[in-house]
Amino acid sequence: MSVHRLHGNPPIDVKVVKSARAKRLSLRVSRLDGRVTLTIPKRSPLREGIHFLETREIWLRTHLIKLAPMAAVHAGGAVPYLGGELPVVAGQVKRTVLRDGVLHVPDEVTAGVRAKAFLKTKARDELAAASDFYAAQLGKRYNRLSIRDTRSRWGSCSSEGVLMYSWRLIMAPHEVLHYVAAHEAAHLVEMNHSDAFWAVVARICPDYDRHRIWLKKNGDQLHRVNFGD
Repeated sequence: MSVHRLHGNPPIDVKVVKSARAKRLSLRVSRLDGRVTLTIPKRSPLREGIHFLETREIWLRTHLIKLAPMAAVHAGGAVPYLGGELPVVAGQVKRTVLRDGVLHVPDEVTAGVRAKAFLKTKARDELAAASDFYAAQLGKRYNRLSIRDTRSRWGSCSSEGVLMYSWRLIMAPHEVLHYVAAHEAAHLVEMNHSDAFWAVVARICPDYDRHRIWLKKNGDQLHRVNFGD
């Protein structure tokens, strides 16, 4: 792997990856963070890939402009929470507290970091409660639950019954968070994505498809919330 810089205003750093599995040149822009990746088949020369990149520079710059900017969390602003917005106010408290629909933090400098810590704690609580509920519905138990900041998936269930979730789900609507918990609990019964698996999901979360579509359309925005850490 290497990095090639397209000079211009602004310059664009492109990650260049040689892949034995790739059959053709491809250029990808991540909707999550705007990172650009150029994939080149293993037997193709690097110069061919760079030429391909340069011929698509206008397309690339246009695409990057269309990406939504990172949403910064700061005092005086707001943070997404369970599908809504929590105003963030600094001062007059010694620790972060949610009071009357407002998130109070001790100071402006650490407002983003403290808001993130609050969300992670709430995410663990909400996802643990939802996982307990759906596992009980299925007559199953999971062994452990972990919270991470994953980009490729919203949740997972291992063959050992370990559930993992993205803490950013706490920013999605409550019912969307519950859908992901139901999805992973269903893997305690079916460790696949067969028709039988989706039948289990439908049994415990009948309107799952609506929430699944919401994540596909809006999930990238949850990853674009920046807490300044």
